[in-house]
Amino acid sequence: MSKRAVCFGINDYPGTNADLSGCVNDVKDWSGVLGANGFQVKTFYNKECKKAVMVQEISHLLSDAKAGDTLVIQYSGHGSFVPDLDGDEPDGVDECLCPYDYMNGVLLDDELNTLFKLKPDGTNLLFLSDSCHSGTVSRFGPVIDAASLSHANKIRFLPPSNFLPREALASIGTVRRNFTQTLTSKLLQTKAPTLLIAGCQDTEYSLDCFFRGRPNGAFTFHALQALRKMVIGENTYGDWFRELRTLLPTSAYPQAPNMVGTREQTERKIFA
Repeated sequence: MSKRAVCFGINDYPGTNADLSGCVNDVKDWSGVLGANGFQVKTFYNKECKKAVMVQEISHLLSDAKAGDTLVIQYSGHGSFVPDLDGDEPDGVDECLCPYDYMNGVLLDDELNTLFKLKPDGTNLLFLSDSCHSGTVSRFGPVIDAASLSHANKIRFLPPSNFLPREALASIGTVRRNFTQTLTSKLLQTKAPTLLIAGCQDTEYSLDCFFRGRPNGAFTFHALQALRKMVIGENTYGDWFRELRTLLPTSAYPQAPNMVGTREQTERKIFA
């Protein structure tokens, strides 16, 4: 049995005014914790996180696994949405992650589903996503502490107007509307064999923030705070998530993390 993880963090988004600050630190923080708990971790930052690389690394992580292995995929960066072309989305859009070379194609929830199916039976997979799948880039989060007064917290959402042709954009608009299902609720619950812990609910935003002058995702910062109260090997993912929900949302960080998975997945021991 082995423990392996792959982590992606993207601060730089060429051709936009939507660069982020905390995603690289997120990966450094998650990889440090995972490494300390016995994982072999591969990390990718900024221009290393092209779509082809992300697909290749996720594919290798899952297809090389064996029964009993524990696997983690962690992503910090922008999320967005595109028109649904195969009719499996009631709201008419597919959710996606935005790789560094997003102009050459985003990573759709349908593509993630195909990748997740590579996971052999008997392996345990956790997906940690610190990104938005809805929202608008014109909305900003609050500045929290004095050390951060020169920084505005940003939303981890890249509007589809940055990469979709005009015709496609006209069919969905620039803001998510009338949505009832997203990657959080649909893909990972009914299709993909993974436990998801995500930074926010369908209708909310994942914030890119500064804590004592250091940039981080609000979800990542608080999830790791909650994890420090857990006993690895004894507490479950459900325990961890319940502790996390005592920290988020707050009036300062109005995002409610979400966990989607089977009862067996949520009752599994953390990182076991």
